[in-house]
Amino acid sequence: MRICIFGAASSEIDPVYMERVHALSLALAKRGHSLMFGGGDHGLMGAAARGFTEGGGHITGVAPTFFDVPGVLYQQCDDFRFTETMRDRKEYMEDHSDAFLVTPGGVGTYEEFFEVLTLKSLGRHGKPIVLYNVNGFFNDAVKLLEDGIGSGFIRENVKEMYAVSDADKEVIRLLEAGETVSGGIRIYG
Repeated sequence: MRICIFGAASSEIDPVYMERVHALSLALAKRGHSLMFGGGDHGLMGAAARGFTEGGGHITGVAPTFFDVPGVLYQQCDDFRFTETMRDRKEYMEDHSDAFLVTPGGVGTYEEFFEVLTLKSLGRHGKPIVLYNVNGFFNDAVKLLEDGIGSGFIRENVKEMYAVSDADKEVIRLLEAGETVSGGIRIYG
């Protein structure tokens, strides 16, 4: 399975996030999965790439050409795709992935999550989406979505389109099962 991982490009974060993403990525690679990611060498993108490298997994990096400068991109990718824009980058990753794993990150990570969630809600894909909730990072995002549902701005069934977990084994199970969560958002941990 080709798993698209979204996450922070910054390394100026608590090292626990890097350690957890690295360990999960290593486990996914050892199970025979491959990585599709934004190509970055730093932050959680870099941690994921290093985990897949150490686990012997295939890695595809995808980045716009303006990121092709020294020190920005992970140099050990098996395959690298350059795009003209950030939008093209996301489209390529969305189209060529089997599942989405969203790790903690900033504005870009949230934007990527909301785009794949929106596309799923519109029936454009049926791929699993899992929020890796290290240290409860996504608790407020889940509450935001729940508040939107409660206020009538978001359809109730959207909470069936993704899962939230901080437990590595459960994240792997959810990704591999391709499970559509039913009966509401399930938070594991």
